[in-house]
Order: sequence, then C-alpha cells, then structure tokens
Amino acid sequence: MTSNNLTVRNLAFINGNYTAAVTGKVYPVHNPADGTVITEVSACDAIDVRCAAQHARAAFDDGRWSSLRPSDKKKRMLAFADLIEANAAELAALETRNTGKPIRDTETVDIPKSVNMLRWYAEAADKIYGGVAPTAPSVHAFISREPLGVIGAVIPWNFPLYLAAYKLGPALVTGNSIVIKPADQTPLSLLRVAELASLAGIPDGVLNVVPGSGESVGQALGLDPDVDALAFTGSPQVAKRFLAYAAESNMKKVMIEGGGKCANIVLADVEDLDRAAFDAAWGVFFNNGQVCSAGSRLVVEESIADQLIEKIRNLTANIRVGDPSDPATEIGAIIDERHLNNIERFVRGGESDGAILVCGGKRLLEHTGGWYFEPTIFDHARNDMDIARDEIFGPVLTVIRAGDAEEAIDIANDSQFALGAALWTQDVTKALKYAKQLRAGQVWVNNYDGSDLTVPWGGFRLSGTGRDKSLEALNEYTGSKATWIEVAR
Repeated sequence: MTSNNLTVRNLAFINGNYTAAVTGKVYPVHNPADGTVITEVSACDAIDVRCAAQHARAAFDDGRWSSLRPSDKKKRMLAFADLIEANAAELAALETRNTGKPIRDTETVDIPKSVNMLRWYAEAADKIYGGVAPTAPSVHAFISREPLGVIGAVIPWNFPLYLAAYKLGPALVTGNSIVIKPADQTPLSLLRVAELASLAGIPDGVLNVVPGSGESVGQALGLDPDVDALAFTGSPQVAKRFLAYAAESNMKKVMIEGGGKCANIVLADVEDLDRAAFDAAWGVFFNNGQVCSAGSRLVVEESIADQLIEKIRNLTANIRVGDPSDPATEIGAIIDERHLNNIERFVRGGESDGAILVCGGKRLLEHTGGWYFEPTIFDHARNDMDIARDEIFGPVLTVIRAGDAEEAIDIANDSQFALGAALWTQDVTKALKYAKQLRAGQVWVNNYDGSDLTVPWGGFRLSGTGRDKSLEALNEYTGSKATWIEVAR
C-alpha cells in the first residue's frame, strides 16, 4: 500500500466514536519527508480530555471491561492484535508518512513488534496470580492485584504505535480504561488503531485517543481527577511537569521513562571489533538516533580507538539516507524542522567546544522540502561537553576516549541519565564486575540494545521510575490489595 491512497483518521476517538474537538479547532500534521501537510487533526483541549476521562471512568466503574473474565479479555486482546496485523501494510505506510521512518523499518520492526507486544500481554491475562499471607490459623489473609482505574498515557513521536503498545498491553489486560495522548506530530496510526480496538470488542469508553498539544491535552490529563495514573514516555523536562500535576491534583501515580544518554563501552580486549563497530553505528543511527536507548556516547579504550572509529566511519559512509517510502532507504527524515534545528545547534556547539568532526554535520536533501541530517561522528569529545551530556535525539555519535576500563566506567556513570549501557569485553570477570558497577536500567554485554518482552525496560535518575515490558509492567497498572479475614474459632 502506498501512502498516497491511505484513508487518514483525523478526529479524536472518544467513547467508541470519532469526534471533532469541542472548539472545532484543528492543527496541521506534516510529512517529514517533504514538509507537506498530510491532514488537519482535531486540536483537543481540557474540555475534550474531561469528556474522555469521564467516559473512561464510567466504563471502568460499570465493569464492562474491568469485570470481564480474564479469558474474555484475552480473546478480545488477541483479536485486537490480529486486526492490527491484518492492517499492517496500511499502518506501516501511515507511520512512514507521519514519522519519516523508512518503510523497511515500519514494516519489519514497528508494526510487527506492536502486534507481538499486544499478543504477549493478552496471553498473560489469565496468568496473573495473587498470594496468601503466612498468618495465624485463625486468619486467612490474601493479597490480590486490582486495576488502578483510568490510565492517562502520553506517547512520544519516535515510535508512535509501538510505544503506545507498551502502555496498552499491560493497562488493558489488567482491566483499566485508558485515555491516550499521542504526540502532536504523530497521531495518525493510533487514531486508526483505536477503531480496530473497537472492532475487536474492546468496549466503548475503554480506549480513548485525544490528540492535541502537551500544553492543553497533556496538562489536562495530568490534572484530571478521574485519571488514577499517568504513564509517560518522553523528556525529563516534561516528566517533571507530570509529577507536579499529580501533586496539584489527586496524587495520581506517575510512571516515567525519561530518555537516556547511553554509554557504549568498548574495552581493548574486545574480540570481534567488526561486530562492535556495526552495533555502535546502528546503535546510534537507527531511526536517526531518535531513540531513547541510542548509544550516543561511545566510550572506547585509547589503544583501539583509532581502529574502531575508522570502522564506524566506513560503515557510516555507506548508510543510505533518503525517501522513507523507498525500500532501499536505511535512514529517513528527522521528525520536524524545529528538531532538525536543535540537532544542528548541538553539532555546531560540539565543534565550538573542541570536539573533532569525523564525518557528517550537515543537512541533506534540502531540495525535497523535507528534514534530513547526515549521520555524524565526533571524536576526542569530553564528557563535560553538551554533546556528551544532553540527549540530542539525533544521528550524532560522540566518542570519548578512556585510558583504561576503570576510567571508562567512571565516564559512563557520570551522567544525569541512567537508562542503558553496553560493555564489550571477552573477559567474563570484567563483564560481571563492570556490569554491576554500571548505573543503568539495563546493561548489554557484547551486544547493543538486545532485549525482548521477557525483561523489563526502564531506568534510574532522569531516565525515570517506571518499568515497561515484561510481567513487571503489570504491577505498574495494578495496586496491591490485602484482604484480612478472621476465621470463626
């Protein structure tokens, strides 16, 4: 399916129906590949959020979803995943047009992984157990986990459907209702998927999608008294606002994934330098570096630095940047012009601070009207430079040289973020020792960004407090309830 014959949904989805914003206002959504307007989407505000939250509350309270048997939830969630899979070509084309991602990635990564996420959690629906406390014989006390109620979710633009599935899977399967705010740049796939959820039997009011700006929709979700918890993926600056909104309103639970500045550490004893170079390149350039787990800091022992950097530079020179709809394209467009300007500002700052530009550093394909940037490598950076400390969220690799392994670990841990870190070494003792010392939510040894649904995802420090993926995510959307029964003697 080509992007030209897509049917685009551009209205909010509330209580099982597409509906315009109460004010009638709309805003333009652009195609990053050429800068053109795809459509104008409902610009919702606090009134629309209040309506969606009230419908979500009613749906939760009357039990149309929350009180279904787990096996029934499982069947409907599996049907939901099946419908997404059946419409995968349409959704992949929609995501490519809306995000600037290469079609090869949306077809093979984003949509299939979203389907797999929903299926995995669907299968968990009837496998969530409670426990019995070891009390006196005269007492029977058991512990159960109950849904929190209405979940507000705020999704970033870099993986619109996949990161929505991070929230939808565990939130829905545990019986909650949900109001989702997609990123204002990328609401289109989620607006379409909401319709598929309804067709799969997810009752009206259980899944609501409210597009609009963070200043209106995001703030309203954070302050709404009917929202019991807020799940957020995005920047730490915005995450702090949600913590403040929770304090100002009903002290709702806030689950945060706040990004990262991940360190990819390569020690001198690494056996497969070609594999390390390949993972280093694609660990930062995949999706234009617009990935929270991007390996944007390469910390390498001095004795192998020149050799490793040359291998990465050669790989980078052969990366195909271009039209996202072309199956041969490996890197597509930056999400919007404002973000492109921000990436360029970081690059110019890195040069001013004294880092050595190895390659890249410029805009590309300006004649298209789209927003493209060359894959960029800096060498001889210091860890106090902005390019080493701030999350650029772009195709920029910052290389920091270390004298030995201990210095490399110190550099990696010297960050306000603590999402992920990688370590390359053939010494199992070093691997175990330094993996323990690394301050990160996940550590990869002799690979970069390896993961699946069996392990949790999240970080520490500014990278957040919540956990997505795995069975641990089920605890984020449920509360522990103790029931104490005194047995007649």
